[in-house]
Amino acid sequence: MRAPSLTFPLIGFAASLMLTLAAYAAVLWHLAAGVWLVGLLLALAVAQLIVQLVFFLYLGADTASRWRALLFAATIGFVFVVVAGSIWIMQHLNYNMMASPSAMQKYIGSQQGF
Repeated sequence: MRAPSLTFPLIGFAASLMLTLAAYAAVLWHLAAGVWLVGLLLALAVAQLIVQLVFFLYLGADTASRWRALLFAATIGFVFVVVAGSIWIMQHLNYNMMASPSAMQKYIGSQQGF
C-alpha cells in the first residue's frame, strides 16, 4: 500500500477543525435549543468520527483498511464491554450495599457525639 500524500491529512485536519468550530458556534450562538441542539451536536460528532476514521486511520475500501476496520470494531466492542460491565457492577454494589432509609436512621440515632 502506498503512503497517502501530505494533502490527505491536511484535508482531514481542516474538516475536523471546521466541524469542531461548528459545534462550538452552535452552542455559543444558540443556533438550536433543547433536543434539536443535542441532535445537531450528535450529528456533528458522528461526522467528526467519520472524518477521523477516513482521514487519520485511513479506513477506506482496500483490503488493509478492512482489517483496520475489523480491529477498530473489536476495540469498540471491548471498550463497550468494560464500560457496561463497570456500570453494571457499580449499580449492583450500590443496590446491595446501601441500607434502607429506616435502617440508616436507626444507625444514625444510635451514634454518640460527632
